Amino acid sequence: MTFSDARGNLTVIEKVLPFAVKRIFYIYGVDDSVRGGHRHHKTSQAVIALCGSCTVRSHDGEKEEIFELNKPNRCLILQPGDWHQMYNFSKDAVLMVLASTHFDPSDYIFEKY
Repeated sequence: MTFSDARGNLTVIEKVLPFAVKRIFYIYGVDDSVRGGHRHHKTSQAVIALCGSCTVRSHDGEKEEIFELNKPNRCLILQPGDWHQMYNFSKDAVLMVLASTHFDPSDYIFEKY
C-alpha cells in the first residue's frame, strides 16, 4: 500500500505477502548480465525495483510471462517452481528481493522447464 501527499510517498509492505520474510537481498550495479536462471524447491520471493528498472522472465512449467519492474510500489511474487531470469537492468536499478527462506544451496534448481 502506498500513501502519497505533498511530502512524497510512503510504501508499506505489511500483511500483503503470502509468506514470512526470512531473507532480504539487493541486486544492483548490474552490467549487461542476466541474473537468476533458476527456480526453487521451497523459496517464494517478492521482487521490487526500488530504483530504476529491469525485466523479469518467469516460467511456471506451463506458461512464460515477462514483467517490467519499474516502480517501487509494484511487487512481483515468484513461487518456488517459477524459473526466472532478471535482465535489462537500468544503470540505476536496485532490485530488492524478499525471500521466504534462509539461503540454502540445495534449494536451487538450475534446469529450465
